[in-house]
Amino acid sequence: MAERIEQRLEDRVPELEQLERVGLFTRKEIKAVLRRASALEYKIQRRALRKEDFINYIQRTGYSFKKDEIEISILHRIHSLFNRAIGKWKEDVQLWLSHVAFCKQWNAKHQLSRVFSSMLAIHPNKPALWIMAAKWEMETRLSSENARHLFLRALRFHPECPKLYQEYVRMELMNAEKQRKEKKELERAKMDLGEFSYSEEILNGEMARIIYRDAAQKIKGVEFHLAVLSIAKLFDFTQDLQKEILESLQTTFADDPRTWDYMARRELELGSLQSTEHTTKQTKVSEMTQREERCSAVFEEAVKAVPAEDMWKYYITFCLERYNRKTNSEELKRKRLERTLSVFNKAHESSLLPEALYKQWLQLLLESNLFEKATEVAEAATKRFSLSVETWQMRLQVLIQLKSDDVTQCFEEAIKHVKSKGTLPIWTLWVEWSEGTKSKEDTEAVYQRSLHGTTHAESVTMKEKYLDWTYRNSGYKKVRRVFTSLCENRPFSLDFFRKMIQIEKEQESCKMLHLREYYERALREFGSTESDLWLDYIKEELSHPQGKPENCGSIHWRAMKMLQGELVEDFVSKYTLLQTGHL
Repeated sequence: MAERIEQRLEDRVPELEQLERVGLFTRKEIKAVLRRASALEYKIQRRALRKEDFINYIQRTGYSFKKDEIEISILHRIHSLFNRAIGKWKEDVQLWLSHVAFCKQWNAKHQLSRVFSSMLAIHPNKPALWIMAAKWEMETRLSSENARHLFLRALRFHPECPKLYQEYVRMELMNAEKQRKEKKELERAKMDLGEFSYSEEILNGEMARIIYRDAAQKIKGVEFHLAVLSIAKLFDFTQDLQKEILESLQTTFADDPRTWDYMARRELELGSLQSTEHTTKQTKVSEMTQREERCSAVFEEAVKAVPAEDMWKYYITFCLERYNRKTNSEELKRKRLERTLSVFNKAHESSLLPEALYKQWLQLLLESNLFEKATEVAEAATKRFSLSVETWQMRLQVLIQLKSDDVTQCFEEAIKHVKSKGTLPIWTLWVEWSEGTKSKEDTEAVYQRSLHGTTHAESVTMKEKYLDWTYRNSGYKKVRRVFTSLCENRPFSLDFFRKMIQIEKEQESCKMLHLREYYERALREFGSTESDLWLDYIKEELSHPQGKPENCGSIHWRAMKMLQGELVEDFVSKYTLLQTGHL
């Protein structure tokens, strides 16, 4: 092994001497390079090879050099290192892609072609790699034939992969566009086209149509057709292909909301194509209004043909998009608002408005100062989705914003309809509202009810809030009584105890006796999982005027018994730092 390494290092000497001659390295730097190379060589010659050592060697060898500073021999060595690493870890796609990136960086076309060939032989199950190789052949090597061959091979492995077909169609259309431009240039130069062979099928995008038809028989779902249509629209000679896809959408997917959504939005584009360049501001507004009305007409037809939540969702999304578009025309803004509110109302009356969209409807009503309607809609939403916490929360927020007299009644209704699990947001909203509008007695009553109205896990949060509110509003003595009362029923959070410890420490006559009580209660619940809690207890005994440093030994002993696994090591190391004054 040593002989082989020495030989590799000797092979590098001429190259390093040349780098010294051209002034890129000094003699001292070259010696350092050789020492580093020797260490790296030994690492990649061991029996137990590590991928990281190869990557490190590649990076150190000159991956980041500027092009004019790198020698052919260095490039060759890096390729060799990549090949050795890939030979060992063939399944590592990222390693292959690093080699691909290196080849692209140094324009090593011949080498890259071989890398792609080897990579696809090992990883034929990854469509993205086939697409990458085909795009490189088409865009860099300008070989449509090689790209086509790769796509056909890929489809043998993945006969139902939509993305492969989409990119294959794109490639054929790019090739057609390229040939059309070439032919046009030749005709403009009045050159004889006899010696050039231009297939009319390719020029007219017929190859792409054939691929699309083949794919349409194998791939189900409207997404593929819409994706190919969006690709076809990028080219100005694909009218026949676009027409064929549209016909397929309207016949095969007539009951799919996405088809209707596309057909409706298409009216906007058709209008923009027909508009003239020189138009007045008023004419533009008029044209936009007509286009949006045509879109709306298609959507109206759609919700009759496909009466489903998704269909209304697409219609409302379109209306909201148009409403949120900036315009200086008050008339256009008004019409968009009217249309949007009308569509929301129709969907609601059809009982097909999705729950999530009620919130957007209410926001729009409140922004438009339609408060009475907002109240009605919020109530209707809770009748339809009476078990939904989010919907009740939404209705309550509307009533609170409008300073309604029915807030308390609505909270009572919400708690009655919604099961205790998941009601935490409602109780949180209730106590926050009560704190700002009701008496302390009323608010405390809500806190007390919340402890029984939530699940055990959710009651933990309410205990923390109750403790904090009591201290802010009623002071230390009351919070002590509330804390003792709350400790009667599990579960607790660590923050619950830490909050009480912090409250005690804020008092002028902070009593160590009370702190011990809080720490002992906390350790009964969290002593086996919280090493920092033990350390804080020890620090308190050491630093508090009424503390007993002699207790630290027994606290340490108890901690060692209760903590488990890595927590013991963590506690011991921190305790040592504490004893030496570093913590």
